[in-house]
Amino acid sequence: MTTAETTAHTARTASTVRSKSRKPWTTGQIVLTVIGVAVSAVFVAPIAAALFTSFKSEAEAAEIPPHWLPEVWTVQAWKALWETGNVTNWFVNSLVVSVCVTSVVLAVSALAGYGFARTEFRGKSVLMGIVMSGLMISPAVLGVPLFTTVQQMGMVDTYWGMILPQCAPAAMVYILYKFFQGIPRELEEAAFIDGAGRWRVFFTIVVPLARPSLAAVGIFTFIASWNNFLWPYMVTNNPDLMTMPNGIATVMNSYGIQWAQLMAGGLMAGLPLIVVFVFFQRQIVAGVAHTGLAGQ
Repeated sequence: MTTAETTAHTARTASTVRSKSRKPWTTGQIVLTVIGVAVSAVFVAPIAAALFTSFKSEAEAAEIPPHWLPEVWTVQAWKALWETGNVTNWFVNSLVVSVCVTSVVLAVSALAGYGFARTEFRGKSVLMGIVMSGLMISPAVLGVPLFTTVQQMGMVDTYWGMILPQCAPAAMVYILYKFFQGIPRELEEAAFIDGAGRWRVFFTIVVPLARPSLAAVGIFTFIASWNNFLWPYMVTNNPDLMTMPNGIATVMNSYGIQWAQLMAGGLMAGLPLIVVFVFFQRQIVAGVAHTGLAGQ
């Protein structure tokens, strides 16, 4: 038998073995697959509609009844968005605000969560209850008192005015608090016996173990801050300080509702979040699996 015949025979044998070992789909697997495809279509359909609409002319985008695919493909909406709006400035502002908010929230929630999980002090339960009460209050309810406070501090139309009020992470403190409770105390006690202090234990033992949860908290915070429309809209009227959601809203209101430009701006604003999720989805799943979000 030649080498070619041997190779062909081996391939046929492997194919036969795979076909024999492959089990037919059960009814449950088929039903779950159909449900998964349907749910995915529900989430993908709005993005696809926005993408197709952004390549329509404004007249075609406003037609009723609407149709999915453009009759004439054009990038006029994307060009108009870049020409009429300061997209680069909006992007930089959103990036600065989101990165600063994420950094502060990570530092505050990690220290607070570890303090609640590992230290005992007078009034701990009361203070923990106050922190957890933040989970029951909608941020919209705090808009007026927060704006009054920021105004009295002279931080209206400033980066700090947009950043600091978003750095009260009750939910993130709870997530890390539950994670730190699950770390074996023996690891820290062994370090204490070797002469390490509380801060050294925190930075050399606890923080490395908490990387999945810290990554999840950071990603959730970044996405929430990037998508925040109400607070930056309330605290600044300076066009040079507008974030992506606020900037897109001004373009939308310039000459009425420009649907094609609105869809192009929405896709442009959502692209960084899609990139973040694609590259850090493993950290998100790992973080959720190791925190109170997973039912621990």
